[in-house]
Amino acid sequence: MSKRPNFLFLITDQQRADWLGCYGHPVLKTPNIDAIAAKGTRFDNFHVASPVCMPNRASLLTGRYPSRHGLRHNGCRLPLSANTFVDLLAEAGYHTAAIGKSHLQPFTNMPPMDVTLDQIAARKDAWRRDDGDYGQEEPGRYTADGRYAFKTPYYGYQHVDMVTTHGDRCGGHYRQWFRENADNWEALHDDANQLPHDYSCPQAYRTPIPENLYPTAYVRDRAIDYLDSRVGEEDPFFSFVSFPDPHHPFNPPGKYWDMYDPDDFGITLPYSAHQNPTPPMRWLDDNLQNGVGQKIPQTAMMLNDQQIKEAMALTAGMMAFVDDAVGDIVAALERNGQLENTVICYTSDHGDYLGDFNMLLKGALPFRGITRVPFIWSDPDNRTAASSDALASTVDLAATILDRVGIEPFNGNQGKSFCGATAGADGVRDELLIEYNDGGMRLGFETPARVRALITPKWRYTMYLDQDWGELYDLSADPNETLNLWDSADHFAARAHLAERMTHHLTAQMDESPLPDRIA
Repeated sequence: MSKRPNFLFLITDQQRADWLGCYGHPVLKTPNIDAIAAKGTRFDNFHVASPVCMPNRASLLTGRYPSRHGLRHNGCRLPLSANTFVDLLAEAGYHTAAIGKSHLQPFTNMPPMDVTLDQIAARKDAWRRDDGDYGQEEPGRYTADGRYAFKTPYYGYQHVDMVTTHGDRCGGHYRQWFRENADNWEALHDDANQLPHDYSCPQAYRTPIPENLYPTAYVRDRAIDYLDSRVGEEDPFFSFVSFPDPHHPFNPPGKYWDMYDPDDFGITLPYSAHQNPTPPMRWLDDNLQNGVGQKIPQTAMMLNDQQIKEAMALTAGMMAFVDDAVGDIVAALERNGQLENTVICYTSDHGDYLGDFNMLLKGALPFRGITRVPFIWSDPDNRTAASSDALASTVDLAATILDRVGIEPFNGNQGKSFCGATAGADGVRDELLIEYNDGGMRLGFETPARVRALITPKWRYTMYLDQDWGELYDLSADPNETLNLWDSADHFAARAHLAERMTHHLTAQMDESPLPDRIA
C-alpha cells in the first residue's frame, strides 16, 4: 500500500445505513454515493460508539468512548487537551481541513435541560475547568460582518470552515457568507415568507432559500475550493467534509422539496409490530395518543403513519441534494488529478428511527435504525466493489486511518484497525460496545438515561441504569428487533453470558493514558 494517500472523508448527520441505494433502499436514488461503493468496500455491520452527534463525533476523532474522552452527551465539550488522529496526521506532514459541521463544542447559547445556568455555576465539579477557548462554534462569534478568524489548530485541523446547527438557517461561517451573498437574507429567514405546503409532520416547513444558498451547497463549494487549493502541493491532505443534512428540521430547498412524494414510502415496521414494547416505547405511544409534544425539538417522538411518510419524503429530498453535492466533490477530485491517490470514506454520525415502530429522530433506545450507519471505504490501492459483514465501530476509525498511513495510534486509543477488512480479510471484532448518556430526563425516565448496549453478530443486549428491565434481541432470528427476550426463561443463559461480556467491556473503561513514568 502507498503510505501517504490523501483522504476525502464525507460525513452526513442523522442518516441510517439503509437510506442509500447501495444499501438497498427501494425508493431513494443516490447514484453518486453508490458510485463510491462500486469502487470500494461497503460495511454492512458498522455501528456508532454513541447514537448522538457530539459524543460520537468526538469518538471518531479520538478513537475513545464518550465515558473516556469526556464529551459524554450533547452540550459537553471535547477537552482541548485531547489528542486526535488528525493531530497525528498533521504532525506527520498532512494538511488537515474541516469543512462543514464539526460539533466538538456547543453551537448554541441555550442552557441544558432541567437546570439553570445559576444552578450549574453554584455546584462545584470534580475537575477544574481549564481556561481554553470553548466558544468557537457558538453563535456569538459569527454575528459581525466579514468572516470570523477561526483559531487553529482545532483538534488537529489547520483549516476550518465552520457550519453549525441544521436546516436552512445554519450558523458559523456559512451564516456570515449567507448574509453577504443574499441581498434579502432577512426576508429569507422570516417565518412569514415560508412557502406554502400541506404537510403536517412536525418541523417540516418549505424554505424560500434557493438551492445555491442552502448549507449543502455551501459545504459542497467550500470543499471544492479546498481541493482546488491543494493542487500542486507536495503534502497530502485529510479533508473532513461534513454535511448538516439529512437532520431535522425537514426543509430541503427548491426541487428537492417535492422530488419524492410521501406516497412513495410505506411504514414497514409499525409500532404494532413490536410484540412487547419497553416502558419508553409505551410512554411515547401514550404521548402520541394524548397529543403531547416534544420536550425539545431534538426529543424522539412517535407520529402517525402520514407524518412519518412525510418525514421520509423530505429526508429523501435532503439526501438527494447531498448525493448531488458528493458527485460534484468527487468530480473535482478527478478533474484535479487527485482521485488516483485519495482514499474516500463515507459515513454518518448516527441514524434516525425514521418510522421504526412509528418513532422519529433518536433517543435512549438503541435500535439499529440509530446505531447502524453507512460506512464505505474506497482505496486507490483497490478500487474493486466489495461488501463486508465485519463488526466495526466509529471508535475504530482513528486506528484504521492511522494504520492506512503507517502511524501508530496514541496510547489510550480504544479502537481496532479494520484496514484488513477493506481488502477482504476478516474483521477484528466479535462484539462492540455502544454508549448513550442523555443530557436531561426524557422518554419517561425519572433521571437522565444511562444506557450501555453490546452488539454481536447474533445479539443486542442493553442495560439501562437502575431499571429492572432491559433488552435482549436475537438478531439472527429477529433482525428488526421486534421481540424482547429479556424475561424469556429460555434465554437466561444467553443473557447471563452477555452480561459477563458487558462486564468485561465496562471493566476495560479505565483510562490507560497517560503512561506512568515510575514504578511507584
